[in-house]
Amino acid sequence: MDRNKIAIIGAGASGLFAAASFSNFHSNTLTVFEKNPFTGKKLLITGKGRCNVTNAANTSDFFKNIPVNPRFLYSSLSSFTNFDTIDFFEEIGVPLKTERGERVFPTSDKAVDIRNALYNKALSNHAEFIHTEVNNVLKCEEGFKVFAGEKEYYFDKVIIATGGLSYPLTGSTGDGYKFAKKLSHTVTALSPSLVPLVCNGNLCKELMGLSLKNVALKIYDKRIEKFVYEDFGEMIFTHYGISGPMVLSASSHLRDISSSPDVYIAHIDLKPALENEKLNTRLLSDFEKYKNKDFQNSLKDLLPSKLIPVIIRLSGIDSRKKVNEITREERYKLIGLLKDFSLTIHSARPISEAIITSGGVNVSEINPKTMESKKVPGLYFAGEIIDVDAYTGGFNLQIAFSTAYAAIKSAQID
Repeated sequence: MDRNKIAIIGAGASGLFAAASFSNFHSNTLTVFEKNPFTGKKLLITGKGRCNVTNAANTSDFFKNIPVNPRFLYSSLSSFTNFDTIDFFEEIGVPLKTERGERVFPTSDKAVDIRNALYNKALSNHAEFIHTEVNNVLKCEEGFKVFAGEKEYYFDKVIIATGGLSYPLTGSTGDGYKFAKKLSHTVTALSPSLVPLVCNGNLCKELMGLSLKNVALKIYDKRIEKFVYEDFGEMIFTHYGISGPMVLSASSHLRDISSSPDVYIAHIDLKPALENEKLNTRLLSDFEKYKNKDFQNSLKDLLPSKLIPVIIRLSGIDSRKKVNEITREERYKLIGLLKDFSLTIHSARPISEAIITSGGVNVSEINPKTMESKKVPGLYFAGEIIDVDAYTGGFNLQIAFSTAYAAIKSAQID
């Protein structure tokens, strides 16, 4: 009988995982196109080179970490869960460990172990890798024509797993969106997600390199007069603004930020564990300890040294004023500043610096159980090219794996 010829375009996280999950090669053949000279280029730099492969959160908590189109993912994430991912890697020889925040990493802390395991499993599944750029994908009467390099290839099924626009040096240059549009699909507005934020003024530049732990962040939208995001955790100041895990997650909620400068305000609570009166008591204790010192020398027990001159300047209290001369009104103004250190967000950093791309192929045009196009039978999508994204912590890689698994299992003939 004729074989069912399947092509995967892109050998990143989703493409590699689909190839590693491929089976029944006696009835099916699989060809993977990758324009880079090696596979998994972006995968190798995820998790700062450690590769946060998934998150061990329970189902309800897992979906709370998917702000964009979570309902579309119910079927694929139920069919291939985060715990299935853990079992999968353990079975192909990659021991895993779970760290703070239920983040799952290879025990070796090496992303290359994840990439190599997927690649070797794909090879053992008789997948053929062709390292050349795909220029176009056309629907034919009996399948698809793929133009790659100087050649034309014919396939019965095609899985587009080309990634988004983030980290273009890894090969994510938006090719898949072009293919999808030419094949009559809608691509929603593309914007950076999980990306650092640019703030107005020079405060962040002054605080550049300062990392804060155990602080609270709220993002306020002036247009609707509501908070659109809040979290507790870590952040860092950069020469252009703010970054860190909490900030990257916040950016997922600011999808229109590129066209809406200065409408979002970041409110940082530097002492979230202390209510105003408890913070007042703490200040009174510190002021008593340093009552004969200048104000500039009284905050070293409370704040990082780099933050002290900025807080003093914003408080309006003379830095050389003796602590025992500070008024109640000045003290309460200081408390207000510590509980609400505010920055106006001007924009996001470029999409090339984003961890993932927000937007993609409209989920209404994709079967959520199989990832097959509702418009073009035999065409599938997997991973970041779909209009779904999640917070940091292994959730996006799990989406890539689950959608890839659904696609390859549907594309195969038993």
